[in-house]
Amino acid sequence: MAVLVCGGAGYIGSHTVYQLVKSGEKVVIVDNLQTGHRDAINKEAKFYEGDIRNSEVLDKIFTENEIEAVIHFAANSLVGESVEKPLMYFNNNVYGMQILLESMVKNGVGKIVFSSTAATYGEPEKIPIEENDRTAPTNPYGESKLIMEKMMKWVSRANGVNFVSLRYFNAAGAVESGAIGEDHHPETHLIPLILQVPLGKRDHITIFGDDYPTPDGTCLRDYIHVLDLADAHILALNYLRDGGESNVFNLGNGQGFSVKEMIVAAEKVTGQKIKTEMGTRRAGDPAQLIASSDKAKKILKWTPKFTNVEKIIETAWTWHKNNPDGYKN
Repeated sequence: MAVLVCGGAGYIGSHTVYQLVKSGEKVVIVDNLQTGHRDAINKEAKFYEGDIRNSEVLDKIFTENEIEAVIHFAANSLVGESVEKPLMYFNNNVYGMQILLESMVKNGVGKIVFSSTAATYGEPEKIPIEENDRTAPTNPYGESKLIMEKMMKWVSRANGVNFVSLRYFNAAGAVESGAIGEDHHPETHLIPLILQVPLGKRDHITIFGDDYPTPDGTCLRDYIHVLDLADAHILALNYLRDGGESNVFNLGNGQGFSVKEMIVAAEKVTGQKIKTEMGTRRAGDPAQLIASSDKAKKILKWTPKFTNVEKIIETAWTWHKNNPDGYKN
């Protein structure tokens, strides 16, 4: 039996495939390479280039392989872009989930682990955020992911497809060897943007606001290493294999790091001074976004290994230093 990873050529997907293969799993990948990279595809996995919105592609994969479960990463994920192009996000994310679930039901595949987002919560009412807190997304990206979660809930009840939805914020870092890493176009994540300064790719990093109600005035975010995320997806898969009921879990380090703290940590890791410039606040940036992972730790027995922010940045630096222009393909 094999695990189908949708979006397995992307950042978190490729690292999850890496961990799945490492743990002896048989893996099949489907990716349309819209944002994924051919060079990130694990050589030990079977790869199909295709779009999950195409039912023929999915039926072919399910017919040609004994697929036991699906891990789903295939989605557009840029908040700003989702505000500008909401229909693109609902088409790719929501319609993609519809076609995937239809094909799973048709082919008798009854387990799915979903890469969701803490953007489903919107502006948090309290910190840390817990799974039963209010969900009120403030952008189409978060809205699309929440709709996808609700689709799985109703299909679970009607058709017996059990799911785990994993909500997390800031994925960061890379495989320690630097074999695969983070490469987005355009890049919007803080750590790669900071590291572009010592790489000579940009002159400075802009800090958007230093007047937030936080210790140093800059936004606090919860950063989690991509391999810790990958391990959580595998634990969720095994939870479903063991008969676990459909469930939602937050994933995070449980502590926030400010933008200024991330820059100082990056300076220590790279040994270089990183020039900063102060900008105004960006619309929709909450002061703090920190998730409680107590439920995942208790039920999934998940424990993040990378809790030191400098270590997280160090793995990212290894990748970016060796691949300053990202993947070739």
